[in-house]
Amino acid sequence: MQVTFLGTSSGVPTRSRNVSALALRLPQRSELWLFDCGEGTQHQFLRSELRVSQLRRIFITHMHGDHIYGLPGLMASLGMAAQCAGLCLYGPDPLRPYLEGVLHNSSTRIAYPLEYVAVGRAAGSGAPIYEDELLLVRCAALRHRIPAYGYRVETKPRPGRFDVERARALGIPPGPVYAELKAGRSVSLDDGRIIRGASLCGPEQPGSSFVYCTDTVFCEAAVELARGADLLIHESTFSHADAELAFARGHSTSTMAAQTALAAGVGKLVLTHLSPRYGPGNPTTPDDLLAEARAIFARTELARDFLTLEVGPQERPAAA
Repeated sequence: MQVTFLGTSSGVPTRSRNVSALALRLPQRSELWLFDCGEGTQHQFLRSELRVSQLRRIFITHMHGDHIYGLPGLMASLGMAAQCAGLCLYGPDPLRPYLEGVLHNSSTRIAYPLEYVAVGRAAGSGAPIYEDELLLVRCAALRHRIPAYGYRVETKPRPGRFDVERARALGIPPGPVYAELKAGRSVSLDDGRIIRGASLCGPEQPGSSFVYCTDTVFCEAAVELARGADLLIHESTFSHADAELAFARGHSTSTMAAQTALAAGVGKLVLTHLSPRYGPGNPTTPDDLLAEARAIFARTELARDFLTLEVGPQERPAAA
């Protein structure tokens, strides 16, 4: 998996940061998934190397404008360009009526298949909101001024390396049976032998995982959602000095994000959703927020628009 930040500002865009959007690239299936879609996201796609024609799923955290105002325009453009094979949209209950209202009142016709998944019930039960043979997606309710959800995407563990030479030495004929054994399944041969695939495979290869949490004040739900993740992308709207303002507005400080990462035992933390108040010329800068977070959780980075990261196991300090 590979993530690309398409917008890392909070509330309003700045000269260097657009509002919230994060693309997840799945090279093994030539798909893109999008998390939030602030105003101007389709322009950010045009400035990136990402292919919007590969977009298949969009996950919305909550209904504030800096996370959704770009969605109707992006959907309309996909339709006009005949670039979309279909979209599945995940988010809060109001997402569907919001989009249907905008599209209807702007006389926008969506010709491609469209599916909506309201995630509130799954957030309460812990049930997956999406699962296939490779991927699993869960969500959790965060603490914001309106209903907001964080998302976790995991690739499932894979069987270890298949020992072809050993299979041949056992007299197992090549063919479709090798695929079954490589997948770790047991097969019955024509001579009556039952071969366990797991006995011919090396150690299981762990999957990878990333978590996207915005907007929220510090909460245990975010910690549990991020537990053991390779990568946590967490909002850091305010500096530690502005903690009172963060609580009042339902946002996190740099230190809250770092405390979440530390408590969850993640591999890496990336701060995003930065307030424009920390832009150039102001007493506090994004680098100050980064320093505050690193004082608690050393493996922290600062997001910027068009930063791309691979999601995979991170080096972690040995347990004491």
